Amino acid sequence: MFPASDQLSICFAHIAYRLHERFSALGTGIGSFAVRDPATLEKRVGEADVLVVSGLWQNTLLDRAGRLRFIQSIGAGTDQFPRDELKRRGVRLASARGVNARAVAEHAMALILALSRRLPEARDNQGKQVWRGMIGELAEREDEIGGKTLLVVGLGDIGGRLARLAKAFDMHVIGLRRVPLSGRGAADAVHRMDELNALLPEADFVALTCPLTKETESLIDAQAFGQMRPSAHLVNVARGRILRRSSPAASGAAAAQFPLRGRSAVSRLNAAPRIGCASGFPRARDRPAPKRRDP
Repeated sequence: MFPASDQLSICFAHIAYRLHERFSALGTGIGSFAVRDPATLEKRVGEADVLVVSGLWQNTLLDRAGRLRFIQSIGAGTDQFPRDELKRRGVRLASARGVNARAVAEHAMALILALSRRLPEARDNQGKQVWRGMIGELAEREDEIGGKTLLVVGLGDIGGRLARLAKAFDMHVIGLRRVPLSGRGAADAVHRMDELNALLPEADFVALTCPLTKETESLIDAQAFGQMRPSAHLVNVARGRILRRSSPAASGAAAAQFPLRGRSAVSRLNAAPRIGCASGFPRARDRPAPKRRDP
């Protein structure tokens, strides 16, 4: 049971977001406070009936949160929270699904464009004051995305919006979703999630926009990379654990193992060739492109 509104206390826990300021401006009369770091959250979580949090969450907070009755995740993902333990303690958990759909979809589209137009390389050359001359080798030049195939793995709020953006660039879009009967939206075709490996050889770009579940954890593994063209890119705007922790990302004859956890792992991914942010991988090996499927 929640206390009366004049006794309710909400804790907004985020290192940067100004959630407390926005909420206070509404003039609800409900008490609230903000914390910006783990130590302060650990100290004050016992004052909160409602906790609005994402990255600052630690399971050890529960033993200090005697008043806590409701957790509002700031993001769409809730896999970091111990659901069984929350249920046992009578703490409800809510997701903010859809809140960042526009921003994440636009970011994914930006990564696709950056990888195609080789913007990371151009930025590096700018920093080094290098003027790159004309390149005759087609595989090494900037490319257009019109007519290319985008495979969207997870045709939900983010994936659906990404599909609409991609169609504006004249891309051919194939969507994967758990229940294809839910609709294809802007995609040209929609298939079941278990058809992933069969569809990977058709894609020039693969965008991961699916939630992290038991079914999607380690979805992209060595076998999946083996199905991809060497010229394609993987753009991951989902959880890192969608990729198997030791999947190979090959570029030519070179291969590296990326345990996908922590800032050091992200840094290694970003340093790899043709990777924009925590995103694209070249395909693992060459194979002829199959004919495109009809919608």
